[in-house]
Amino acid sequence: MSFLNDEVKGQLKGIFEKMNNEVTLALFTKEGPCETCPETQSYLEEVVSTTDKLSLKLYDLNTDKELAEKYEVSHVPSIVVLDKDKEYRGIKFVGIPAGHEINSLVNTLLSVSGSGSPLSKELEERVAKVDKPVNIKVFVTLSCPHCPGAVEKAHLLALENPNISAEMVEAQTFAALSDQFNVSSVPKIVINDEFEFVGNQPLEVFMDTIEKA
Repeated sequence: MSFLNDEVKGQLKGIFEKMNNEVTLALFTKEGPCETCPETQSYLEEVVSTTDKLSLKLYDLNTDKELAEKYEVSHVPSIVVLDKDKEYRGIKFVGIPAGHEINSLVNTLLSVSGSGSPLSKELEERVAKVDKPVNIKVFVTLSCPHCPGAVEKAHLLALENPNISAEMVEAQTFAALSDQFNVSSVPKIVINDEFEFVGNQPLEVFMDTIEKA
């Protein structure tokens, strides 16, 4: 089964030519029940095949336990995005970033490669002041056209400050997690498992909530 047709692969090839540096995708799966693990691996293999700036590394949640802990991975499939130095920048996709989420995947990869859009000076200063650990979960569905924008913003903030981590969570695959955080509409953003808002809000709203947290 192919996830990307030739037209989409051609588009990705053109987009990825803008990448400044190489990026590695570390995919964590596990042996045993994991309904979307095989398709996530196949999907990423197709994405990676469109450029030599991307590489895919495969890990097992149980046998690569130390690495999973280092990258704060507790669910599979999870995709950890590593920069040109193979460093973890606090950015993950929990679940397959297909459907509309291919947009958040592509734009996140561009940002991690160093070719993303810079923040305004005011926002840059606010993000720089975050001096305590902040986790941002963005719950999405693959059919939601507004979700990728929220994911991209969360990932951008993580990229700007090592105290911030951000993850897309595919709500339907991880139903128990969605129930835990009362996800009834998407994108739902949960900060430090306590503060929340809904919608693809401006970066200022993300920062307002982070500063409360």
